[in-house]
Amino acid sequence: MRLRVAPGGPAALKVLAAAGAAAAPVRLVWGDPLERPLASLSPPWVPALELDSGTVLFSPNAICQFFFLARGEEPTDLTNQWLEWEATELQPAASAALYAQLVHGKKGQETVEALGQLLDHIEQNLTRRGTAYLAGDTKSVADVVVWGALFPVLQDETSLPSELQALRTWFQSMTLSEACRKAADSVLMPKALLEFKSYLQKHPPPCLATEKATSNEPEEEDGSEHALTEEEITAAVDAWARGVAALPKPWRPQKPVLPVEGMRNVLITSALPYVNNVPHLGNIIGCVLSADTFARYCRLRNWNTLYVCGTDEYGTATETKAMEEGLTPQEICNKYNAIHAEIYRWFDISFDYFGRTTTSHQTTIAQDIFQRLLARGFLLQDTVEQLRCEDCQRFLADRFVEGICPFCNYEEARGDQCDKCGKLINAVELKNPQCKLCRGIPVVKTTQHLFLDLPKLEERLEAWLEQSFATGDWTANARYITRSWIRDGLKPRCITRDLKWGTPVPLDGFRDKVFYVWFDAPIGYLSITANYTDQWERWWKNPQQVELYNFMAKDNVPFHSVIFPSSLLGADDNYTLVNHLIATEYLNYEDGKFSKSRGVGVFGDMAKDTGIPADIWRFYLLYLRPEGQDSAFSWSDLMLKNNSELLNNLGNFINRAGMFVCKFFGGTVPNMVLTLDDKRLLARVTLELRQYHQLLEKVRIRDALRCILSISRHGNQYIQVNEPWKRIKGDEKDRQRAGTVTGVAVNMASMLAVMLQPYMPSVSLAIQEQLRIPPDCFILSHNFTCTLPAGHCVGTVSPLFQKLENDQVEALRKRFGGGQAKQTHPAPATLMAPGDPQLIQELTEKVAKQGNYVRQLKANKAEKAQVDTEVATLLELKKQLLLAEGKSPEVPLFKGKRKK
Repeated sequence: MRLRVAPGGPAALKVLAAAGAAAAPVRLVWGDPLERPLASLSPPWVPALELDSGTVLFSPNAICQFFFLARGEEPTDLTNQWLEWEATELQPAASAALYAQLVHGKKGQETVEALGQLLDHIEQNLTRRGTAYLAGDTKSVADVVVWGALFPVLQDETSLPSELQALRTWFQSMTLSEACRKAADSVLMPKALLEFKSYLQKHPPPCLATEKATSNEPEEEDGSEHALTEEEITAAVDAWARGVAALPKPWRPQKPVLPVEGMRNVLITSALPYVNNVPHLGNIIGCVLSADTFARYCRLRNWNTLYVCGTDEYGTATETKAMEEGLTPQEICNKYNAIHAEIYRWFDISFDYFGRTTTSHQTTIAQDIFQRLLARGFLLQDTVEQLRCEDCQRFLADRFVEGICPFCNYEEARGDQCDKCGKLINAVELKNPQCKLCRGIPVVKTTQHLFLDLPKLEERLEAWLEQSFATGDWTANARYITRSWIRDGLKPRCITRDLKWGTPVPLDGFRDKVFYVWFDAPIGYLSITANYTDQWERWWKNPQQVELYNFMAKDNVPFHSVIFPSSLLGADDNYTLVNHLIATEYLNYEDGKFSKSRGVGVFGDMAKDTGIPADIWRFYLLYLRPEGQDSAFSWSDLMLKNNSELLNNLGNFINRAGMFVCKFFGGTVPNMVLTLDDKRLLARVTLELRQYHQLLEKVRIRDALRCILSISRHGNQYIQVNEPWKRIKGDEKDRQRAGTVTGVAVNMASMLAVMLQPYMPSVSLAIQEQLRIPPDCFILSHNFTCTLPAGHCVGTVSPLFQKLENDQVEALRKRFGGGQAKQTHPAPATLMAPGDPQLIQELTEKVAKQGNYVRQLKANKAEKAQVDTEVATLLELKKQLLLAEGKSPEVPLFKGKRKK
């Protein structure tokens, strides 16, 4: 096989390094960067690999992956995630940074800052996994590709911030490897870089990474790059001409919604929110809002759709919350179920049924599954060492224990998992465990419990997973997390707990126990459906007719992909198992995390008090939905997206299209005589519409939203180029042109109203009412059709969006930034005479402990409000220590240079 590369081309670096690392038998051909290889097929500077079969690969990442595949290294989900991230996130930013360096003469430090969030992402992953390389302890194609994108910009590790120690170590290791070193020496010699700089100067600059929003989105594709064919244009014109007659009739399901023979029956669940807290924006986008968007899309496709959810109400957390508020567990459940329901109503979440797990159906169904597992030999008994807090007089659930991780020594590990190294933990393994409720030291007690025998179910689970992976749409993180559980080997999983508040265990010797919440909670999907309809088994025991979609954040994946399916497989009652498991990463808040206790971030019950409509929240959360990696809510970015994408782009186009009909044509859609440019627009819009479908069918909700915005951009450009407000004043030909442009534009607006409905239902309804779109036209097809023909009368057209002002946003940023959280200071120490050795010793220990805690918070980049609070506590303790030592508290407590 022959590899053609151009010296100086950054993409050549990674393919040469990959060829060397994989010892690929290639014949290297150096090409002229100003000439295209294979003329019409490949752009300049992009490498090409010609296989012995005659097939040619042009994608640098595909070439790299081919070399490793040829060596027998199959890609894992994790390597695939890294390759996708490099292509969609890192490469555009690195290209912009390299352009800034070579063309604009920017210094290394400036370009490093432009890549800040992306470098942090690599650092966090290396640190969290504790591995030498991106996808494990050995070098993979992911390391070569990511290094190849970074090296032209960074050249060496000295420009990296010192705090990115894991990244520096990895980068240095890659740079010093023989394959990477030889590739860099071959490709990036000074003469070649000068040629590359000359080439870049003749082309428009890419968008700088620093100019990108904080939503971690991929670069938008320019639809104009696709050369339209005559066939595409002709097909688009034909579909337009067929009009409403070409649309399917909207499906109106009976109530309750039940599976229908011969239809696509879609069952959608979102992870049951825990009842003891108020959901924040990250919870909402991770589960209910994502599921709602997809459910609305399914209904617009005439798929017979049922969307159920409800509050998860059993377990220790409910008991604890009840104690805190002086209520019974049932009263707490009633209170917070109502709070959740009201929040989701405000966000316009279109559940077919929103229920709860504290019902008789939950008890009946959970106990039935348990009895079936017991009868089939998939349960076993064993003793369990548990932590019991004698002060609280209770056994502690895993998440109510904190201590030092036995694997990585992280000091704030939970009793079930360490957030730093990611390893699963048994609470009794924690070093220095503490009760999270009272900070007492729990003791180990031995009790008898029941276990789900996962090893016995592993073979049938793996067979089912293989089929579901092959036929369903599982997100990459869901596949990776599931496979990592299987790879580590399944162990028996305890399904009972020593609690009072839960589903009772129906077995002698265990009747004082309840089911563990992660055995019990997913059964809530079934029991909630049973509360909706007594024919619930037609959904949940009907895998032949029903497709099941589960929506959740990534921390819920193993319970939905391993434990719950194992329970249903073991119960052996023809249960409907998940076909498509859709998991998001995490949404952060500004520079930190949401925290109710510290007043940081927007929670569901606060959103409506901001004065910002629910549809704006929906739009922005879906715009930055963390599909491939964590993303961050930003007030500045919310303002930017509202004012640019909604107000100036989408709203501007729809308002202008409707207003032109009213102002120039008396509210009646004019006759349209299509020119070739109009027909090309129809084809272009049709391509965007079909891309929208392709993405949503794969549940790529965030990316599909870009198609809507792209269509409105096409519309705005169409209006600007044709200037109907001028042509309406001209001769008959000009007036006819103004009518055609207005008619096409208002039909684009009509189609956008339908496409927008899953994302912004209230705005969609407003457009429908303003344009008087017939109800039978509110259905999604794959073609752009004329739904508002000549003679159609529109209603009163008014603006859809309002501008967000900077002072308004700054006030909200301050309000939700933690400043409102009360700072706590230690109570004054008992007054003792200066020089008291007992007091001095006690305060010295407190100062040391508090100092360590502050340093730990800073090292972990905790929220500023929390750090400030703990620093204030430290200063107060030091002041007390000085007084105890008989010294003046005015003596400076810190030494060092004063900031100017």
